[in-house]
Amino acid sequence: MIYAINKGYQVHPDAFVFLKSLDCDVEKIVKTIVDAKNKFKKKSPILIDDIKSVISRDLNRTDEPVITNTNTESNGESYKIIFDPTYKINSEDKKDFFKLFDSRYKKTLKILSIRSESRQIRKIKYIKDLRNKSRFSSLANENERGKLVDSVFVAGLIMLKRNRKNDVELVIDDTTGSIPVVCKTRELINEASTLVLDQMLMLEISPSKRNSNDFVIKDIIFPDIPEHVSSKSGRESYVAFISDLHVGSKYFMEKEFNDFLAWLSSDDDFVRKIKFICIAGDIVDGIGIYPNQDRELIDINVNSQMSYAAALLEKIPKRMHVFLIPGNHDPGRRALPQSALTNLRDFQQLENFSIIGNPSLVELNKVKLLMFHGQSLDDVIATVPGLSYSKPVEPMKILLRSRHLSPIYGNRTPIAPESEDMLVIDDVPDVFHAGHVHTTQVGRYKGTLIVNSGAWQKQTKFQQTMGITPTPGICILVNLATLQSFKKDFNY
Repeated sequence: MIYAINKGYQVHPDAFVFLKSLDCDVEKIVKTIVDAKNKFKKKSPILIDDIKSVISRDLNRTDEPVITNTNTESNGESYKIIFDPTYKINSEDKKDFFKLFDSRYKKTLKILSIRSESRQIRKIKYIKDLRNKSRFSSLANENERGKLVDSVFVAGLIMLKRNRKNDVELVIDDTTGSIPVVCKTRELINEASTLVLDQMLMLEISPSKRNSNDFVIKDIIFPDIPEHVSSKSGRESYVAFISDLHVGSKYFMEKEFNDFLAWLSSDDDFVRKIKFICIAGDIVDGIGIYPNQDRELIDINVNSQMSYAAALLEKIPKRMHVFLIPGNHDPGRRALPQSALTNLRDFQQLENFSIIGNPSLVELNKVKLLMFHGQSLDDVIATVPGLSYSKPVEPMKILLRSRHLSPIYGNRTPIAPESEDMLVIDDVPDVFHAGHVHTTQVGRYKGTLIVNSGAWQKQTKFQQTMGITPTPGICILVNLATLQSFKKDFNY
């Protein structure tokens, strides 16, 4: 490993674990990979695929088995990383968002296509062309004309939302154009209050009886997750959910966090059933995140903050596998999606860690878990009436209903112009885990368990100005056999 690091290459944590499982000349493998990357002038991290490629080439020369352990089992518990954006991110020099929104439209349309009404979706240009014909009277197909006069379905992104005196106007956009539509009934106006800009919808609309140039919404259909029975593990095992340590802040609750770590290392019968730890970002407080933050730091160097955090996390027993994603306070780019914290030497030594990007989808003993730091909750809470930081489950439900982790573009949450929108929720999770808002809460939505794991930081002055009252020092534990949850409070 030292050879790779000295040559300027990072080793992905999973690749590090894989190398340690090999009964062969690991140094030779690493040197071969580094030499190949130098030849092609690639400074990308060393991945498992790089290692397997070298091993495969060597296996063609000898019949001796090389790999001794390639499965994803630890102490009889299985895990799998289904999605990690880290190595798909390629937007660093891009400024064009067309491909991103085109991807969002197409991926969400595919989700909507499961609905029977989707077969009746018409493109906006088609609808506008029909509208522009005088009251549809020149249409040759009387049956088609009758259907359109009654209603038609359209799918698109919300480009504008305007609350008016007696109704709500939306402007919907698809790949062929945009069209204004209006919510008239009280039920639909209330439903429209939960809508956010740039989210995808399917609408049933019909021409207004008063003015054929206007279209009235008859129904709002969300991509949404379906009612479902969540997968569960075959035997009792637990996952502990935490987030937002904010190491480096003078408000970091180090004593309470050390109590948590000591509990994990205890001989408690229950603790022995904890097999996984999930950490949803903001490992450190960082620097320059908000005005006058330096006044609230005990360490103004983000690298030493990360080193100290790694030293703390190293105390987690090796029999527990840890999944760690970044947050907006951690080093690296702020825009979503965020790559894993793989370029930090201190974290590479954490053998029982999977250090992955934000967001990521993992599977723990057959239970599908979506991990997201939760930056976009700021925008949803600020946009939708009635939401607050004290009840984060509600805005998390809106993200599930939108099938998107950060639908609003241009507000507080930066989104990178990737060619693929990796924030679309393609798979329905059994558990949805986030942090960011520093308030612990658990809820359910259509079969999915929603967990917001609070923080390990006392209330800061900045949070006071934002009206955030945190509930720190609490760990959420979930039984993977039942998906029942409970809290373990260390803030006593």
